[in-house]
Amino acid sequence: MQVKAHFGNPMIEQRSLSEGDSVCLMDPCGIITATGADRLTWLHSLLSQNLKNLNPGESAEALLLDPQGHIEQQIKIIDDGESSWLMVNQENTQPLLDWLTKMVFRMKVELQNRSIEFVVVGSVKPRPELAFSSNSHPLIWKDQWPGVTPGGYRYSTRAVTYSWFEHLVEASKVDSVLGKESLAGTMAADALRVAAGRPRQSEIDEKSLPHELDLLATAVHLSKGCYRGQESVAKVHNLGHPPRRLTFLHLDGSEHSLPDVGDEIRVSGSEKVVGKVTSAAQHFEMGPIALAVISRSVSEDSALGVSSSGGLIAATQEIIVPQSAGKVVEVPKLPRLKLGGRS
Repeated sequence: MQVKAHFGNPMIEQRSLSEGDSVCLMDPCGIITATGADRLTWLHSLLSQNLKNLNPGESAEALLLDPQGHIEQQIKIIDDGESSWLMVNQENTQPLLDWLTKMVFRMKVELQNRSIEFVVVGSVKPRPELAFSSNSHPLIWKDQWPGVTPGGYRYSTRAVTYSWFEHLVEASKVDSVLGKESLAGTMAADALRVAAGRPRQSEIDEKSLPHELDLLATAVHLSKGCYRGQESVAKVHNLGHPPRRLTFLHLDGSEHSLPDVGDEIRVSGSEKVVGKVTSAAQHFEMGPIALAVISRSVSEDSALGVSSSGGLIAATQEIIVPQSAGKVVEVPKLPRLKLGGRS
């Protein structure tokens, strides 16, 4: 069975998927297992999330950051009590495996690339009968977006309803497992994600900070330390502001075209580029929509224009990460010292 963008009617597929009447065979995913007694404490020390107490059958989201706090990897994790299953973008699999291998040292952890053995099936509700069971636990990753996980912090006040589960299915059995299922294409799944303002790897570049994408809510535990990039995460959140922000765009549909990922964004009437489109979709209720990463300096009520191959597309913002994001700690001003009787 092949991954398909759609099966002939993307809008009907999208509605069916949103109502739980169909499932989606997702794009190929990189899958790495970490097996051994030290796996959770080891991953806990390397990644942004609190993982040491992850119970069998539970899942989480975590980030691998560079020393400056920029996102290198967005990782979905399922634990079965014996192994942790790490899911990443396919092109990131080998770089992550190579780096993790270097970090094992004397820890009781064994790593294995399992990507060829499994495919990922998404749905808006858990379907344990579809998932491969490991150590008696169906391998299902539950997306916590738009909630806030323990130790997390959400900047957005945008009202969103979103439910998403990803199931690991044996590649050799996918035809029989999905044979009787109603299928939706990946365009349907992506439209639901974009409508929810849910960032994925396409929103991430070499400069991305977790704060810019509101990922402190689901992928970072602010009370744990001792992982690479932790100091930068705390500094921006407590004392500073992220230089960019994720925003949701309602697009003018009169051009009957969607922008491409990477298309430049300008404030209406200005020639200065202030951001780029990171995802775009045609939603069955909302029409043409997109996610974009733009400069924090752009006013929240500014009308925007997207320069696409089909022409200039007008866009209005619906705020995900506000300009005020960060600086949650107010540093008190010290009183001026008096010298020689003068202040």
